[in-house]
Order: sequence, then C-alpha cells, then structure tokens
Amino acid sequence: YKYSYLCSYRTPIVAGKHGIGRIDIVENRFIGIKSRGIYETPGGTLLREAHMDLEGICMDREVKRITDSMSNEIARLCYNGFWFALEVELMRNSLDFGQRDIVGEVKIELYKGNSITKRRSSPNALYNADLASMDIEGGGDAFDYNPTEAQGFIRINAVRVP
Repeated sequence: YKYSYLCSYRTPIVAGKHGIGRIDIVENRFIGIKSRGIYETPGGTLLREAHMDLEGICMDREVKRITDSMSNEIARLCYNGFWFALEVELMRNSLDFGQRDIVGEVKIELYKGNSITKRRSSPNALYNADLASMDIEGGGDAFDYNPTEAQGFIRINAVRVP
C-alpha cells in the first residue's frame, strides 16, 4: 500500500513540476463539431506510461493487441457518455482479466517534459534477453532454440510480399 500512496500523492506533484501530462488538442465531439481541450493529468500520464511499459514485458502479443483495441473502444464509448452501457462493462471485465499478471517495477527519469524509462522488471515478465538474442544459440537455459530454424517461417510469411 505504500507504493499506492506514493503514486496517488507524490506522482502528480513530481510529474507536474517536470511538465509531464499537459496536452492541447482539437477533438471531435459526439454531436459532430470540433472542440479544443486543454487537459492536465501529470500523475495519470506518468502512471499510464509505467503501466504500459509493464504490459510490454508481461503481456502476450495477441492479448496486448486485443487489449489496445478494446481500450480505444471503451474510451470512445465513455467519451460519448456510455460508461454504464453493457458493452463497456463487458470490455472492462475483459480488460481486468487481461491485467491479472501485470505487476512489477518501473524506474522513470523525468527531464524537461520528457519521461524516460530507465529500468523495468516483473516476476511475470515474458521477455527473455537470452531467448531474443541472435548471439546466443539455444536461447540460454530457458529454451532450446536455434535462430536458423526461423528461416522456413520467414520464407513462408514472405510469400505474400511482392
């Protein structure tokens, strides 16, 4: 709970001092007109960035793709006033299910309106540097993989490319 306290209390203050989380946009309203909005959410912006970074190392590729798609649809529906619609509840529950393994730590450096991820870690990380390496044959201890085995896969996928 200490981490939650720090995120809810200190994060907006620190992020705001560094100019994080302010946007000036022209957006499309539900009724068909454009409007200008200036929004400031320094803490939310920073927490979202850290969370997305953890999703990047903890979430399967296809789950991430579907999650991103649903997030955009929920945002559209909620912006248009449909927070309590059944389809939004369905997608929120699906997103909650997909978030069950997203835990970890992210170290972010703030500098002149920019946030730079310096380190990320999670006990549920799917990323394995040895497995992803083109320099280590066999993928280290975690997986017996030889990069030359991918040649057939690459050739088959290249058939559709002129």
